[in-house]
Amino acid sequence: MRWIALALLAGAALLYIVASLLHNHHPAWGYVAAFSEAAMVGAIADWFAVVALFRHPLGLPIPHTAIIPSNKNRIGANLATFICANFLSTEQVLAKLQRFDAGARLAHWLAMPRHAEQFCAHLGAALSYALTAFDDERVRRFIRNGVLAQLAEIDVARFAGQLLDVLTSGRRHQGVLDAMLRKFASVLNDETLQARMAEVVASEVKYLRVVGLDHVAGRYATAKMIAGVINLIGEMAEDPNHPLRLQFDEFVVEFIRRLKEDPELRARVEVIKGDLLTQPALATYLQDLWTELAGWVQADLASADSMLRQRAAVAVQRVGEKLQSDTEMQGWINEQLMLNAPRFIERYREDIRLYIIARVGDWNTQEMTDELERNIGRDLQFIRVNGTLVGGMVGLLIHAATRFAQAA
Repeated sequence: MRWIALALLAGAALLYIVASLLHNHHPAWGYVAAFSEAAMVGAIADWFAVVALFRHPLGLPIPHTAIIPSNKNRIGANLATFICANFLSTEQVLAKLQRFDAGARLAHWLAMPRHAEQFCAHLGAALSYALTAFDDERVRRFIRNGVLAQLAEIDVARFAGQLLDVLTSGRRHQGVLDAMLRKFASVLNDETLQARMAEVVASEVKYLRVVGLDHVAGRYATAKMIAGVINLIGEMAEDPNHPLRLQFDEFVVEFIRRLKEDPELRARVEVIKGDLLTQPALATYLQDLWTELAGWVQADLASADSMLRQRAAVAVQRVGEKLQSDTEMQGWINEQLMLNAPRFIERYREDIRLYIIARVGDWNTQEMTDELERNIGRDLQFIRVNGTLVGGMVGLLIHAATRFAQAA
């Protein structure tokens, strides 16, 4: 295109020479000369404009030429601002997200067996890689030392006290007590256990053996004891202020207080923790357990009919199917996305803008100029072609108007 534009300029110059020489032979050559003269002016002017975008014309440091290389950083900043303002504004992104309907799309995607299998295949590959990468003595030593160091710094007694404090607030622990009592009652109602208890009681009432009443006494004592325990459990279940419940409350409160404040109990807990952390057997056991588990997972993931992948794919597909039929859950997903998207947009939009500015700033000026010229240079050469033709037509029009005015 550059050669075509140059050829048109040369053609206009040649035509001007011919028209100038033959000007006196016929009035029409005056029109040809006007056309070719204006065409040359248009061609040269547009050539200057096109070249000035990328470099100094003829190497002359004319002001306001080599515009792109001279303003590379400003162009990068303006480009970044334009992109962020016109493509990444909060309103535009939220409108796009709202039309996107992420909940329905996610449900449809997950419900397809092929997608569920792909998802689990990628997840399995990532897990397998992680297990392989972390199966290194350096990593294990780093993690082990780090974990042990963190555990050594934990105030186990105070942490346990605070945890129990939360778990027992509002007398939640009474539910645990109820479950324990119910379990104890069900154990006592076992006939095998009752028979065993009767034998134990019978063996202790030696003075009744001589009259053969030892087994009768054992069964009677056992029945009485079980009935008494069950009766006590019933009373405690019906009365939230039963004395034994209150004693249990007092015991729990006192134990929590001691975990938080009693120096002797706290010291004993720390000693136990230290003994556990320094036990080589514990570290060996945990390491062997991890190695065995990781090996099993890797072997399963490596097989063509991996049980983990198959079950995960089925689970993912079921989640997708359930999500497809639950419009309320889809709405919740969309609401959460719309609710949290603005802060992420605001947070990362400026990072994107700065990244574009920095990236453009790092470009080599000459390489950037050459690349831009290669991509848009063809269209810019059309400007020169059009400038030549349009300039010639304007020159022709001006010459015609001049002659008309002179004739009038």
